[in-house]
Amino acid sequence: MFEKIVIANRGEIALRILRACKELGVKTVAVYSTADRDLKHVRLADEAVCIGPAIATESYLNIPALISAAEVTDAEAIHPGYGFLAENADFAERVEQSGFVFIGPRPETIRLMGDKVSAIAAMKKAGVPCVPGSDGPLGDDNEQILEIARRIGYPVIIKAAGGGGGRGMRVVRSEAALLNAVSLTRSEAKAAFGNDMVYMEKYLETPRHIEIQVLGDGNGHAIHLGERDCSMQRRHQKVVEEAPAPGITEKERKKIGERCVQACKEMKYRGAGTFEFLYENGNFYFIEMNTRVQVEHPVTELITGFDIVKNQIQIAAGIPFTYKQSDVQIQGHAIECRINAEDPTTFVPCAGTIKLYHPPGGPGVRVDTHIYSGYRVPPYYDSMIGKLIAYGETREIALARMRNALDETVVDGIKTNIPLHQNILRDSKFQEGKFHIHYLEQKLAE
Repeated sequence: MFEKIVIANRGEIALRILRACKELGVKTVAVYSTADRDLKHVRLADEAVCIGPAIATESYLNIPALISAAEVTDAEAIHPGYGFLAENADFAERVEQSGFVFIGPRPETIRLMGDKVSAIAAMKKAGVPCVPGSDGPLGDDNEQILEIARRIGYPVIIKAAGGGGGRGMRVVRSEAALLNAVSLTRSEAKAAFGNDMVYMEKYLETPRHIEIQVLGDGNGHAIHLGERDCSMQRRHQKVVEEAPAPGITEKERKKIGERCVQACKEMKYRGAGTFEFLYENGNFYFIEMNTRVQVEHPVTELITGFDIVKNQIQIAAGIPFTYKQSDVQIQGHAIECRINAEDPTTFVPCAGTIKLYHPPGGPGVRVDTHIYSGYRVPPYYDSMIGKLIAYGETREIALARMRNALDETVVDGIKTNIPLHQNILRDSKFQEGKFHIHYLEQKLAE
């Protein structure tokens, strides 16, 4: 096991990693910007290093500063968390070239799965079902582009190969609008991602967003930890997640899980990862793979008993990963609500000082957050300030516990999206498990 790890992130995930390190007896180094000196994990870490000013490009995205922090503290490994540089292959490469262990997949794996076109090609080779599409980047032949769309059938969606986070996508419903949409998406992709490569897929009207959690040892052994439903989204950003997914049968779980495990074995996947799918009419369609720990990992931890962050660290340290698929037993149900510092109606971020914070309690309630009374939420980063997770023997019990947890939570001094979650948890379609990825947008529009 490592003796010391640099936590190259902030907020609740940094605190989550620190807690896992403490359980493993590993010393921690917190890195922080000048705006984050009062973060909880910075106070709790064995050592703390300021890596730059508030702006992320000069601190949390500053690769030389992060590697220097590892050097001056004699750390052995760097955990990137999620967001920032977690899926940056160049960062992973620089970490390993500098003599440290990157707690995540190999750089070449991150690079392969970070490009949507190469990722889809790899998944098809491994037998993972994909959305009908262009089978590669679109060329410059307009007639060929039109012909591909006719073959797929409208509506289609144009996607940037290097896109992510819901950006770089455009839905096209008619042939007349297609070529202009391709041109616009290329321009946007070039500006946003430095890569103007785009591809085309069939646009599914009312799919659900289902993802499969995997763990691999990097030597060809892998398992899956079941699925999560992340369909409750706003502007392609997840709001509520749950596991297992309502309505997914054991047979379906086994079939798609085995495909994902096979793909991990073929690319010798190392660490934690997530295969994301659109699911419609009983069919799974691969859309992308996240080569990192997910925000919503707690729901999987609660229904399986696996500590995904500790598993990441142990795998990176070279400790044999001896779990078999038969060791994974899914029990009960878990739901997560992402708590953001934002107006619950306009969704405008709300920075400021938290005058009073009171977390919920009771059976089956877990709170992952870095906030405390007197903490000032800075305006420079993502608005998520925590996650409420509720577990129950059944989905109905988990829903009831989550409703209680939301009603008990007090965050005074700033606005949060807790009223939105209270609304969702009392929505009849959500309670029935009959929703899709566009449902929340439609509900909010009404």
